[in-house]
Amino acid sequence: MPTRREFLLSAAGATVLFTVGGCAALGGASDNAVESATAVTRVFGDGMRLVAVAVKYRDDVSAAALEPSQYSVAGRTVERVYVAQSADGMPSERGRFVIVQLNPYDDGALLTVKKGRPAGKSANADPAKNGPGKAGDKGDSAPTLKAASAEVNIGGQTFQTAAVINEVFDDFVQREYADKQTGKTVRYNLFAPKNIEDGKRYPLVLFMHDAGVTGTIVKAPLYQGNGAIAWASPGFQAQHPCFVIAPEFDEIIVDDTSTASNYLDATINLIKHLQTELPIDGNRLYTTGQSGGGMMSIAMNIKYPDFFAASYLVACQWNPALLTPQMKNVKWWITVSQDDAKAYPGEIAITEKLAAFGAKVARADDWNAQWPADKFQTAFDKIAAQNANVNFVAFAKGTVFKTAAEANAGGASGHTSTWKYAYNIAPVLDWIFRQSKA
Repeated sequence: MPTRREFLLSAAGATVLFTVGGCAALGGASDNAVESATAVTRVFGDGMRLVAVAVKYRDDVSAAALEPSQYSVAGRTVERVYVAQSADGMPSERGRFVIVQLNPYDDGALLTVKKGRPAGKSANADPAKNGPGKAGDKGDSAPTLKAASAEVNIGGQTFQTAAVINEVFDDFVQREYADKQTGKTVRYNLFAPKNIEDGKRYPLVLFMHDAGVTGTIVKAPLYQGNGAIAWASPGFQAQHPCFVIAPEFDEIIVDDTSTASNYLDATINLIKHLQTELPIDGNRLYTTGQSGGGMMSIAMNIKYPDFFAASYLVACQWNPALLTPQMKNVKWWITVSQDDAKAYPGEIAITEKLAAFGAKVARADDWNAQWPADKFQTAFDKIAAQNANVNFVAFAKGTVFKTAAEANAGGASGHTSTWKYAYNIAPVLDWIFRQSKA
């Protein structure tokens, strides 16, 4: 089985060279030629975005001779232009690539397309209050993905991208697992750490999507947001090499009666199966999920309280009466928004129940989703100093919204906005990985 997959979707046929005369980017040579232009995408908390165009030249380009003003991209804001030695490389003094970095929040940058509300659903319906359906109901709400393409202008000549690099996303492979116990087939995305060492075992992260991603598009959990991608990113992998799996469920896996579908056992069995074929550390299994995926994580902890070393629960809740005393030692980090009508009070009730069982709970209700990294670190240090096994933080009211339009959107906006930020909090992800059953 491959440990990594890196591929470039190339234009078919022979390479066509485009001569760009008189452009200072050519390092003094007026006959250098553009070989290709490649779109580069990255997954953010709200989905996949087109973030750059990588222009490949026949010969080396000199950074000293580069004229950024020569480069523009139709309909987009150019933030930076630099020379690199590969399409996804760092700035370099010389290289055959010129990277045109774009504002990722431009209009039109977002490639993830959410499906419209199904017929018969009220425009004011709030899935955060009423739920998406019953556990076991088939669903087809997974978002789709627009083609990543751009038109780059270089010194008056226009080139269309003919290839795509999807950062991190392309490093996952798609697989299926047929579970004999439940009869379910789990379709999932698998990421493996780079440079696996003989004799060494690695943690595994299970990410489970929300009900809005339910369907049969296996890759949808990877581009709907960064709940899976965050753990596979180069920065995180450099510190915490691990396996990541992200199933795509074709039915509602949990509902508001705190009932879970048979995918609960099928997914647990998938992890057990993977432990027989991959070098996975059974003492460092982690689960995380947003909304329904977080609810399923809670349900798994109830049924298998000793299976996971830690859980990251985002924008979710469960019936606290179903928790058991055996769960007093769970290692949980919970992140919700005060604008979430169910998850916020629901997790208050859950943490009170766990505390009654003997769990040590630390809580903060004043986190701000818009904080820069240093503020998150300070807030994390404050709560982590309490050495609790259950940490419960809430984004203060209104802070998950960047604009007045978002704040006034109503419905489930306070709920769904939570996971735009939850997986960007680096010290929380690090805390999860410090937990072990050993």
